Amino acid sequence: MEDIREQGRILNDASQHVTREAVKGELFPADSIIVSTSATIGEHALVKVPCLANQRFTFLMLKDEYRDIIDMNYIFYYCFKLDEYCRQHLYQGNFASVDMSQFGSFVFVIPTLKKQAEIVHTLDRFDRLCTDISSGLPAEIDARQKQYEYYRDQLLTFKEKQS
Repeated sequence: MEDIREQGRILNDASQHVTREAVKGELFPADSIIVSTSATIGEHALVKVPCLANQRFTFLMLKDEYRDIIDMNYIFYYCFKLDEYCRQHLYQGNFASVDMSQFGSFVFVIPTLKKQAEIVHTLDRFDRLCTDISSGLPAEIDARQKQYEYYRDQLLTFKEKQS
């Protein structure tokens, strides 16, 4: 969670590292989605490098047979729907966690790769506008300037009366 809070939802590195000798088993592959399924429920990130995480997280990885029909960037955005689903399907024990029997029932809608690319392109653009002040603020100022000019012209345009 610390990495998501500090670096955002696309992770290219971690604040903590372990040596290869400390790893038991395999790392989760690059381009996996990490989902918080206990404690801070309903947070996710796209991890662009091989990684590890503790048991509070669940990883979503793309099987090789789906690589030609699914874009993980699309899945990343669709996980905002999964986040909400997780918050609605909790198991209340000593502390809240996602009911994992329900987690497996979540259905991802998968349109064509072309449609996925269009969705990712549009959402990437909105994300940049919302999070990058250097591009978002000038774009917002430009939009407000155009809006101002349009309404100014509309308000100051009068039809002459014919006598």
